[in-house]
Amino acid sequence: MNLIDTHSHIYLSEFETDRETMLQRAEKEGIAKLLMPAIDTETHENMLKLEQKHPGICFAMMGVHPCSVKSNYKEELKAARAYLENRPFIAIGEIGLDFYWDKTFVAEQYLAFHEQIEWALEFGIPIVIHSRESVDECIRVVSEHQKGKLKGVFHCFSGNHGQAQQIIDLGFYLGIGGVVTFKNSGLDKVMEKVSLEYVVLETDAPYLSPVPFRGKRNEPAYLKYVVEKLCVIKKTTITEINAVTTSNVQKLFAKAFSENHLLKTPD
Repeated sequence: MNLIDTHSHIYLSEFETDRETMLQRAEKEGIAKLLMPAIDTETHENMLKLEQKHPGICFAMMGVHPCSVKSNYKEELKAARAYLENRPFIAIGEIGLDFYWDKTFVAEQYLAFHEQIEWALEFGIPIVIHSRESVDECIRVVSEHQKGKLKGVFHCFSGNHGQAQQIIDLGFYLGIGGVVTFKNSGLDKVMEKVSLEYVVLETDAPYLSPVPFRGKRNEPAYLKYVVEKLCVIKKTTITEINAVTTSNVQKLFAKAFSENHLLKTPD
């Protein structure tokens, strides 16, 4: 298999004691590439070091996570922008809005989201969107910027079919992970109506582990449980899920994969 985990925070401290064996488990389960969304200045260097250590396997994004948008958000944006001007990245992410944890800096979250979307258009790369308790709001923001060139993923999609269709109509993909395996999430019913043509796979490791590991640390090797659930929902094969979702990723990140030598799998 040649699966791609499009959203994995494997550079975080949760993997400090077994990171290399965790990556070996992922390889054994057919995970060929891992895309790493940025969070903020506290973790950028760890992420970049991991990418450097595993070229052709680990690929870094750059951006400021909405939960990291605080009173110093301008400094965070400045730091992220400096990285972007220094070298290529596969995407701007993860960016967006989070109305679940803290609404103290909602206005700043919007400002940061808008600015980082403009970076994506400037650099010609996709965006990866965090939209917890804010799917409709994120759809509206993307709609304001979509003039035919903006593309990306609504990470950890867990909304309804109407929202899924709006996202697809905007030219975006749905990032599907462990939530699809949760008994009462309702996402399985939504995915019955959504073509695999609009789906990319993710784990969001170390978060949102799929059943049967729900509540425990997630890791890329567990992507197989997401694939197995999608096989049941879509009444298809692992081979088909693999082929379609991998093709989707290759199309979405085509510019980055073709132009950035750091993103090419070694011979």
